[in-house]
Amino acid sequence: MNKVLVVFAFVLVAGMLFAQSPLSGVSNALSQLCGGIKGLLPVAAMLMIVLAGVIYAAGQIMGAETRARANVWATACLTGALIAVLIAAIAPAVLNMIYNPTGANESRIAADIC
Repeated sequence: MNKVLVVFAFVLVAGMLFAQSPLSGVSNALSQLCGGIKGLLPVAAMLMIVLAGVIYAAGQIMGAETRARANVWATACLTGALIAVLIAAIAPAVLNMIYNPTGANESRIAADIC
């Protein structure tokens, strides 16, 4: 019984020692999310466009059935690239609407983070 009480007290004290304000964690997480989106998605979109071109070109020298499959794969790559560009363009505005700590109309996340 004594060991349980000691463990409970340790967990209780550890929770108080590492406490943070609730908004600082959210703003840091959104900052990292926005930075990741703006850094990764445009690069991935460009690679998907190049991959679509390679797949389409390789499919043109194959037979009819393989050419049709290559066209579908290339179209899927282009669609994925378009969606990635749209997400990268819209994400800062959406994140700003989700989290605006001051409640003001100004774009704090777009100015400070993105």
